[in-house]
Amino acid sequence: MENDGTYEVLNPWADADPVPLKGISERVPDLAGRTIGLFRNSKRAAPLVLSAVQSRLQKLHPDIAFSDFALMPNAGVLETEDKDRFEDWVKGVDTVILAYGD
Repeated sequence: MENDGTYEVLNPWADADPVPLKGISERVPDLAGRTIGLFRNSKRAAPLVLSAVQSRLQKLHPDIAFSDFALMPNAGVLETEDKDRFEDWVKGVDTVILAYGD
């Protein structure tokens, strides 16, 4: 087989049916009067990120409440002894903001 210096170039973009973007769960339509869960891992930047988010949201929506959940050590919550505590916490919030402090 002889190489004549010609190469076939393939486009990495596949032809696909467009699928509308949507979140993995239904979104809260309004934050007024809601309880926002602030979930973080054990990385040192996570509390700083959530503190900034909380401060900003509190200015925009003074009537919202916040509930924190910190996961120590840095592992999947369902793989730890915190599973029951986490499931109870989730029942008490309307929506969750998650921060991984990497």
